[in-house]
Amino acid sequence: MLSATKVTGEHLRRDAYLYVRPSSLQHVQDHRESTARQYDLPGRAHALGWTPEQTVVIDEDQGLSGASAAARPGFQRLVAEVGLGHVGLVMGLEVSRLARNSADWHRLLEICALAETLSLDEDGLYDPSQFNDRLLLGLKGTMSEAELHVLRARLLGGTLNKARRGELWMRPPIGFAIDRAGRLTFDPDTQIQGAVRLLFETFRRTGSAEQVVRHFAREGVRWPRRLPTGPRAGEVVWGQLRQSRVLDILHNPRYAGAFVYGRRRQRRVGRRRSRTPLPRRRRRSPYRRRSPYRQRSPYRQRSRHRRRSRHRRRRRPQRTDRPMGPQRTLPPSGPRRARAPARPPRRAGADRLTRQPLPAYPGLPSG
Repeated sequence: MLSATKVTGEHLRRDAYLYVRPSSLQHVQDHRESTARQYDLPGRAHALGWTPEQTVVIDEDQGLSGASAAARPGFQRLVAEVGLGHVGLVMGLEVSRLARNSADWHRLLEICALAETLSLDEDGLYDPSQFNDRLLLGLKGTMSEAELHVLRARLLGGTLNKARRGELWMRPPIGFAIDRAGRLTFDPDTQIQGAVRLLFETFRRTGSAEQVVRHFAREGVRWPRRLPTGPRAGEVVWGQLRQSRVLDILHNPRYAGAFVYGRRRQRRVGRRRSRTPLPRRRRRSPYRRRSPYRQRSPYRQRSRHRRRSRHRRRRRPQRTDRPMGPQRTLPPSGPRRARAPARPPRRAGADRLTRQPLPAYPGLPSG
C-alpha cells in the first residue's frame, strides 16, 4: 500500500537510491529470481514521481552478509549519501536486504529521519520521521535480525547432529584421502604416506618434535602440504617441515584413529577471526573411531607418557640432609655485608630534616 501523500516536492528534487544485495554467491548464480525482483523496484518509484534519470542503483555488496556493515562498501556509501541530504527515497525489497543488524538498521533510520528521507519496500512507503512508521520499521528490523539467528541455529543444529554420529564431512589432514564411497582411507600417494610414517617413527625413536625437524632437515626430506583453496586447490606442494606443524600433527586426534568436532571456538570481530582451543569436556561431539590410523593410537599414549616422564626427570630432587623447621641453618655463602642500622621511627609532627618536634603555633593550645 503506497501513500503518495508522504511524497513532497523536496523529496522529488532529490534522487531515489535502490540497494540490491543477494545474500550469497549461490544466490547470485542460481537464485536469480530474488535479484530480478529487487531490480524491479524502481518502477514503483517512477509511479510516485521520480524519473529514471534520478534512480541510482547500488549493487556493490552482492554475495555479502548483512550481519555487519563493516565489510559492505555499498551500504556505507548509501548511509553517507543519506546523511549528506542527496537521497529522497531509499528502496529495498525488504528490511533484510538493507541490514540484518539492529544497530546498523536503527542508525540508518535515525539518519533518514534527520534528513527527511523516505523508505520504500515491497509492502509500502514509510516516513521514518513519523512515529508509527518508525515503530513498524523498527519491528521489521528486529524480526530480520531474529530470523538470522534462527537460520544460524537451524544450520548449526544439523551440523552438530551429523558430528555426533561421526558422519560430518571434514577436510582430511595430510596423509588421508576420501574414496568414492565417502570413507576415510590412506592417501594413494606413497610419497606422502612415507613422509607421514617417517614423522611418527622418528618421534617414537627420539621423543622430541625438535629432533623430528632436525632429522628431516639433515636427511633432506620435504614435507607435503595440500592447498585447501584458491585456483590451485587440491594441489600438493612440498616444503620445509616446521616444529609447529609437527606439534599440530602429534596433537591431532584424527591420526590417533578418532573423529572429533569442535576442538576450537571461532570468533569473528570485524574482519579478523580468532580461534581458541577448548578442553575436551566442552567439545560438542565425542570421539569416534573413524580413521584407518587407528593402530597409530599407541603413539599418542607413548608420547604422552614420555613427556610426563621427561617432566619428572627435570624436576629438582628434594634435599633431605637439611633440617626443616626453625632449626634450619643456611650454608655459608662467603663474606656478608654488615647490615645498616635500623632507622628510628619518625614521630608525628617531627621535622623532616632535624627530626625534632615542630614548635606549636603561638596562640593555639598545645596537645
